[in-house]
Amino acid sequence: MKIRKIGSLDVSVVGLGCNNFGWRIGAEETAKVVDAALDSGINFLDTADVYGQGQSEEFLGRVLAGRWNRVVIATKFGNKMDEERQGASPRYVKQALEDSLKRLKTHRIDLYQLHRPDAKTPIEDTLGALDDLVRAGKVREIGSSNFSAGLIRAAETAVRPGASRFVSVQNEYSLIQREPERDVLPECVQRGIGFLPYFPLGNGLLTRKYRRGQFFPPGSRAEAGFGPKVFTEQNLALAESLAQFAESRGHTILELAFCWLLSRPAVASVIAGAKSPDQMTANAKAASWELTNDDLARVDAILAQFAAEEVATR
Repeated sequence: MKIRKIGSLDVSVVGLGCNNFGWRIGAEETAKVVDAALDSGINFLDTADVYGQGQSEEFLGRVLAGRWNRVVIATKFGNKMDEERQGASPRYVKQALEDSLKRLKTHRIDLYQLHRPDAKTPIEDTLGALDDLVRAGKVREIGSSNFSAGLIRAAETAVRPGASRFVSVQNEYSLIQREPERDVLPECVQRGIGFLPYFPLGNGLLTRKYRRGQFFPPGSRAEAGFGPKVFTEQNLALAESLAQFAESRGHTILELAFCWLLSRPAVASVIAGAKSPDQMTANAKAASWELTNDDLARVDAILAQFAAEEVATR
């Protein structure tokens, strides 16, 4: 497994997204998925306090006991836990961190991320509180999530001399959802910020689990109505074309989804969830395809064709 940098952190190019833990799978299944990740060479685990209403962190705290030296743990704060616990005020930043440390049963978070912007709190106040946590040795690096290019610039401007700055931004990005290419990725390149794509498989669309003219699989995100804007006829057709291209090269669309993202500028690690050890192992192996310039050109042509067709049908 290759390693890339996020600030001072060395992270595997495939990360384990832990949003399924405590929501779609229990503690025993979580342990099996984490074991499979570590056995596959993955060291980067990304969770959040709201995942499973705290259970994701709790399950990780149990399974990682005695193995913290093998992982880079990232968690997030700021999304609504309840009426009192939400946002990014300095008081809550410190409370949320202590709560996460308690659930994880550890003394330090490697990457502590603001889950989404908080319009009620000046970013300089949030950054000041996060810097205090870094100086106290409770956090190694800080990051953001769901930030626009404008907010990234505002956060950079708000950093006090010598204080901690956001070293990463975690936004949705995939072959299906390419919004970050407009301005967020160029901003990350310019400022040396690591980009962490979430939903790299387009909510499962890029696994070929979903096909045109077929019912959605029982228990799937699509069947549950998760991401309804993703599972359109246009996107299903795009996934089919991308799968055909990957297969013509002797690979799978899963491999294409991971390796295409890893070819993008500023991308440090591709974060994908898993509900089983087999799924985790497949994700880990998917990052081994070295896309050539010709491969990338072919993918660009497919994406451009479907983008043009989408514009024409509006």
